[in-house]
Amino acid sequence: MRDLLLIALYALLGAGAAGLLGAVALRILRRRSVAVALAVVAGVAVSAMLAGTLTVAWAMFLSSHDLAVVTTVVAMAAAVSLATALILGRQVVSRCRELADAARTFGEDGVFTPPAVPAPAELRALSRELALTSERLAASRERERALETSRRELVAWISHDLRTPLAGLRAMSEALEDGMVADPARYHHQMRAEVERLNSMVTDLFELSRIHAGALSLSPTRVSLYDLVGDALAGADALARERGVRLAGSGVAPLPVEVDGKEMTRVLSNLLVNAIRHTPADGTVAIAAERRADTVVVSVTDACGGIPEEDLARVFDTGWRGSQARTPPSGAGLGLAIVRGIVEAHAGHADVHNVPGGCRFELTLPAPA
Repeated sequence: MRDLLLIALYALLGAGAAGLLGAVALRILRRRSVAVALAVVAGVAVSAMLAGTLTVAWAMFLSSHDLAVVTTVVAMAAAVSLATALILGRQVVSRCRELADAARTFGEDGVFTPPAVPAPAELRALSRELALTSERLAASRERERALETSRRELVAWISHDLRTPLAGLRAMSEALEDGMVADPARYHHQMRAEVERLNSMVTDLFELSRIHAGALSLSPTRVSLYDLVGDALAGADALARERGVRLAGSGVAPLPVEVDGKEMTRVLSNLLVNAIRHTPADGTVAIAAERRADTVVVSVTDACGGIPEEDLARVFDTGWRGSQARTPPSGAGLGLAIVRGIVEAHAGHADVHNVPGGCRFELTLPAPA
């Protein structure tokens, strides 16, 4: 037993010295190719075995013949190990270069194409991550392009909508200044209406900018949907009477929700006003609320005649103006974008789909615990 311990000690000393030299070599060559590192590792493995063997042979006074045999065997093993390490290193380096070329192309044109040649598991995992990143960047670019298009449309539409009332105000003020008006009171009333319209547009723009900047401050409290809907119906009643549209709110259950009452009343008012403007005379706009699993769903149904399927995905976009199936709104096309922003700020989402004779807007809000 004592002899075995001595042999193990001598072998450990010899192999440890070789391992220490290998660690120093790896540190010095840490910036070199992986192939060099693999060759060093293979060399350290064989050198450690040879050093341990020579140390034990020296300590045990083996014959020169036995020592030569052992040395020859270790040398052959070292040659095979080094050759294998170099081949493996060249393969790894080649795969790394292919992946680097693919990543370089990814950086230039934004599309990542994984190398076709099989690679080690780690490089395959890196390739998959780069492919996922490429997909996410492509989706991000699409969203950016859509937002840019929406922004350009909004600027064009807002410019037009602002120019029209401003031109009218200018013409009426000049007529009043020149004394060319037979009924100044009518002009004053019209000017006030145009100013109110401009104020509404500016308010909507400010609200939308707060939503997009993430500066919308909410003060959620537990309120009844019945009360919120009642307030919104009361506010829209005058417009509905003017346009000959019936409002129906009997399908609203007294469900509790935790929302900012002021902002959610604005959401419901925007939906009701939008529905009334697109519903013909003698039509009906219905609002309802129900509990679905762990959510509360509020719906507003109009009789607009429906929205083309290709436009459904754009209904809540900033500045969306509708299509031939719906009369263009008199506002700036910001109401529904504000609706979506406020609902999403409450951790909910807004949807729209066609129903016979019209369309239905649905707001899904989390139900309170």
